[in-house]
Amino acid sequence: MRKMSHIKKSVITALCIALCVVLPLAFHAIPDGGTIYSPMHIPVLLCGLICGAPFGLFCGLTGPLLSSLITQMPPMAYLPPMMIELASYGCISGLVLQVVHTGKRTADLYISLIIAMMSGRVISGIVKALIFSAGHYSIAMWVTGYFVTSLPGMIIQLILIPILVLALEKSHLIPVCRKKQTE
Repeated sequence: MRKMSHIKKSVITALCIALCVVLPLAFHAIPDGGTIYSPMHIPVLLCGLICGAPFGLFCGLTGPLLSSLITQMPPMAYLPPMMIELASYGCISGLVLQVVHTGKRTADLYISLIIAMMSGRVISGIVKALIFSAGHYSIAMWVTGYFVTSLPGMIIQLILIPILVLALEKSHLIPVCRKKQTE
């Protein structure tokens, strides 16, 4: 199968950025839906897995910024750490998928997804502790915010994202092999 063109990756990234604006609107109809289900994480992780690290990074930075400018979600006070967290997800998911080759596509996706989800949470926790909430941020707050409260969202991401990627590959909308794919 042919490699994905830069234009196709750009279009998919633009679609994922648009989803970063639209999905939170739907989830915020549920009380604390944005915090619990983390709807912006889905398109950013998808973008990183499908288009690669640079596009995932761009989506993670641009999606929350555009959403904040259009819908005021997230509020400006939460925007910088969220941009760092989502940029980490998009970049790390794309990087890890390039190097993990177990021979089983589903395993590759889950390994990449889990490493990206954990790394992004660690990076965001460190950034909040050192920069954005220095002196007022604890490990208990980090665990509660990033693991306990958002557990339903993490479960949804672990179920939905591999299914979407595999369905796109099966329908030949995206290539299966990304071993030597160039950006």
